[in-house]
Amino acid sequence: MNALVITPKEAQRALVIATRTNAATPADFMVSGAKAAMVAELKKRMQTSVVEFYFTKRDGTLRHAFGTTMPSLATKHINGRGIPRESVKTTPFFCVESGEWRSFRWESIVKVC
Repeated sequence: MNALVITPKEAQRALVIATRTNAATPADFMVSGAKAAMVAELKKRMQTSVVEFYFTKRDGTLRHAFGTTMPSLATKHINGRGIPRESVKTTPFFCVESGEWRSFRWESIVKVC
């Protein structure tokens, strides 16, 4: 048997994902936990490098992204206005391809490369 160990913050994310996706079976809840762990890993890695990842956009298309939150690349593009993305259950990232900030909903993460 495999076990997925997650932090309290990841557990909260998993609950949001399960709610948004109408999780009903134990397998659905495992997927929610795995996605929450992927988001945590992605956020950690984006602090120190540009990370390649995939997520599903709201229109259903797959988005291939290269993002970061490294201060050396992203800080000059922060304007300090608006609300924290975590409060609306999304993760922000600086897209190195477009040179702009983007975000994705936690349940939409597909793969972190």
